[in-house]
Amino acid sequence: MAEPRIKTTVVGSYPVPDWLAALPSEQAVIDATRVVLNTQEKAGIDLVADGELYRFDVNHPETNGMIEYFVRPMGGIRADLTFREVQAFRAQEGMKFRTRPAGLVTGPVTSGTLDLPAACARAKALATKPLKFTLTGPHMLAKTLQDTHYGSLPKLAMAIAEALAEQVALLDADVVQIDEANLPGHPEEWEWAAEAANIVLSAVKTTPAIHLCFGNYGGQSVQKGTWDTLIGYLNTLKVDHIVMEMAHRPIEEVAAFKGLDPKIGLGLGVVDIKRTEVETADTIAHSIERAAGIVGADRIRYIHPDCGFWMLKRSIADQKIAALVKGRDLYEGRAARAVA
Repeated sequence: MAEPRIKTTVVGSYPVPDWLAALPSEQAVIDATRVVLNTQEKAGIDLVADGELYRFDVNHPETNGMIEYFVRPMGGIRADLTFREVQAFRAQEGMKFRTRPAGLVTGPVTSGTLDLPAACARAKALATKPLKFTLTGPHMLAKTLQDTHYGSLPKLAMAIAEALAEQVALLDADVVQIDEANLPGHPEEWEWAAEAANIVLSAVKTTPAIHLCFGNYGGQSVQKGTWDTLIGYLNTLKVDHIVMEMAHRPIEEVAAFKGLDPKIGLGLGVVDIKRTEVETADTIAHSIERAAGIVGADRIRYIHPDCGFWMLKRSIADQKIAALVKGRDLYEGRAARAVA
């Protein structure tokens, strides 16, 4: 059978199984990761991810470990904050979805005890299909910290980027994707955000990618904005492809990606993770058709959910994963018949 022209993938996270939450252990994480990968592989996903379960922390459910897991082990960051330090953080713009900062930067940021290569190797050993490994980007990590050392967000972001790049250079994954969920709400920060992202992306030894979305907490968008304000940012990035939220956005916003550098592949969100209703194959095929009619069929390289699945029930996430592949297959069958 010929390889599909459009690949299917997931963004990253998967609902934490109840049995892992009830009795977390290293072996339970391995077993749960095996389940997540097998679920995707059986559904026919082309580029699988580990579900980010290695980050799970019952004490930090606000962002499913996508912040604390990375910054708490880093050198130069203190976890215990005073009341005044917390209050200073709460006065910052754009962090209203968090009640506390992830930490306080008191000195030069280093990798510390963070060990992403170990987490990646564990998933790689369990996967039988090409693997994507994901990590939170330096812009978002910097925005969640209270800083008393660098004196500016851009400088802090660059330092975090250098620490992440040291880790990323050792990752053995087919695709390495950084996630930036805060920037879409703050497009005015794109120039220094791109510089920091490129430090990390340039360290990827395989295929670099980036995911952007407007956030998802409790089924709600956390950021407000539009994609057209970030085309300059995207075109500056050293990426193979981008992974963008679109199913929860107006279809007209796809037109913004006409300005995307042709060398960068477009990943199109066609599964809305903020809705519990499961998309049909026809709905997904129609979403691809509409987007292809706007930007051109050859521009769409991947389809995927808008964001991670971590806030959905497993039964719903699994059905959405299966629908993603069926929708892609239906679209490609239609496209082939149209050409014939």
